[in-house]
Amino acid sequence: MPSIISVAEVLPPFEIRQEQVCEFARKLFAKSFKDIERLLQAFPNGQIEKRHFVKEIDWYGDEHSFEEKNAAIVEAAVTLGKEAITKCLNDSLFLKKTVPYDEIDAIFFITTTGIATPSIEARIMNRLPFNPHTKRIPIWGLGCAGGAAGLSRAAEYCLAFPKAKVLVLSVELCSLTFQRNDRSKSNLIGTSLFADGIACALLCGDSSDIDNYRKKTTFPSIIATESTLMPDSLDVMGWDVKNDGLFVVFSRDIPQIIRNWLKPVITSFLAEKRLDLEKMDYLIAHPGGKKVLDAYRKALDIPEAMTEISSEVLKQFGNMSSATILYVLRRVMELDISPGSYGLCTALGPGFSSELLLLRWFE
Repeated sequence: MPSIISVAEVLPPFEIRQEQVCEFARKLFAKSFKDIERLLQAFPNGQIEKRHFVKEIDWYGDEHSFEEKNAAIVEAAVTLGKEAITKCLNDSLFLKKTVPYDEIDAIFFITTTGIATPSIEARIMNRLPFNPHTKRIPIWGLGCAGGAAGLSRAAEYCLAFPKAKVLVLSVELCSLTFQRNDRSKSNLIGTSLFADGIACALLCGDSSDIDNYRKKTTFPSIIATESTLMPDSLDVMGWDVKNDGLFVVFSRDIPQIIRNWLKPVITSFLAEKRLDLEKMDYLIAHPGGKKVLDAYRKALDIPEAMTEISSEVLKQFGNMSSATILYVLRRVMELDISPGSYGLCTALGPGFSSELLLLRWFE
């Protein structure tokens, strides 16, 4: 079974407190909503304390063209993505020694916040000594589900090629999609939630020389995956692409959809492996927001402790779209986990869709 060996993250340079973003939003949106103070309660109620952006907060108050913002995304994605890959292949917490770049068989690059052709992983390969035959699989448009989907597709690659070592690189620069002239409630709520994040995971197939590199006593293997699309739900979340760039679509019904739809999907997924939620020792859940995590707990009837790590990632970093679940995964992998333990990895994204992975820790 494919195994996750190392996960690394990179923090963008500017740490912004939630109070700063709230005041920024107050100035920007005050004339658009009569009940602005009520709407601004989304900032403290969301239980996010700080986020990280690639630009200082004043930059977002100025007018920037789609071209300018996308150019900034490409530049930052290459710089920070390169750093994330290097950290992932050199992480002394998870690895006994460095994994050489030229031993990487494939790179899955995940994003929903910028457009580049050649894609970002090709640009990074020109800066790091990868084998020129390394396969490139860029995946665009899966939003918050993208990190989990990337892990799933990489695991399937390792099943097909058991000797492979594969990277999943997620770069989401949500702040650079911000539309200062969009006075919708979706944009206001998005302003309270989204952040920039970069993370990279290393997966290895069964026949790779994994024992030469892995340091932790136990590590998670991916024993099953599932993608599920909810019919007739295209308007739940995503982008409206307009002349000025990407405009957020964010339905207020998302928590209710989770409560009504997700549990049967997860129950069926686990039942195929003759398991149920009570057998799950760890929940690696994408923290889309406080209401999303509340909906997870209510829908799945699980204790608050099961989402503690996800809640802490949300508090410290906000919603970084696809990268967020890799931040959660890293913190779970830092724990000393007993062999045989199960983990359920879950994320939701545009479509409306879910991505599920069943993990089990082995020695």
